[in-house]
Amino acid sequence: MTASVLKRTLLLLGLSLYTAFASGPFVWAAMMSLRTTTEIHRSHFALPFPAHWHKFPEAWFNSNYATYFGNSVQVVVTAVVILTVVGAMAAHCLARYRFRLNRVIYFVLFSTIIFPPQITIISLFQILVQYGLYNSKVGLTLVYVAIQLPLTIYILESFFARIPSDLFDAARMDGYSDWEIFWRVALPIALPAVATTIILNFILLWNEFLYAVVLITDEDNRTLPLGIQRFIGDTQEDVGMIATGLMIAIIPVVVVYAFFSEKLIQGMTAGAVK
Repeated sequence: MTASVLKRTLLLLGLSLYTAFASGPFVWAAMMSLRTTTEIHRSHFALPFPAHWHKFPEAWFNSNYATYFGNSVQVVVTAVVILTVVGAMAAHCLARYRFRLNRVIYFVLFSTIIFPPQITIISLFQILVQYGLYNSKVGLTLVYVAIQLPLTIYILESFFARIPSDLFDAARMDGYSDWEIFWRVALPIALPAVATTIILNFILLWNEFLYAVVLITDEDNRTLPLGIQRFIGDTQEDVGMIATGLMIAIIPVVVVYAFFSEKLIQGMTAGAVK
């Protein structure tokens, strides 16, 4: 066996072990989602025979999961759209236009990324109560925009800054306004980075729990992570339905990543090779 074949074999072995390690919890949750809680307590790692597929429509229709799912879609999609548009415009301005306090604004935005969410949760609660937005999907959407906007701008600003200035000079010579330059020149070039922020924001907000559990108490406004919490009681847990709820929550994330993973890789590696 040559050295190159040995290295390739070891690499494939390492990747296989890592894949099995990373996908193990997902496979285990998928198997438990097709089993009842009694069967899971009897044998934790047994295969789902027989498979209880009826648990998914039962969770969807009888456990109010359709409402939770719709709330999550409404809140997360709205927040991601706002984050993408506002974040891209702010990043473009910070990267392209030199004005007083430019770096100060950038530093303030960047510094908020390091703050743990527990620091801001009380003040956000008071603000939403004061403006009548507590326990509403609109209030939760605005909170999601506020907490993710600094990271979105931080990711996009470095990408916009690498776009050659000659492109903007040529656009101005063609009579483009600053508004047209952003929408017709800068944004199309930055689509890989924009796609990256869309995927990251969607995954982070879809799985967000802390802000939602503090700011939402109404049953009709609960998001999907809060819906899963309903199966966790003080004395006992419906493990089987928790696993079913987890699979319902995971499916959209897997679908989004499967369709946009190539864009995510392009955005993460953009600018690495000139």
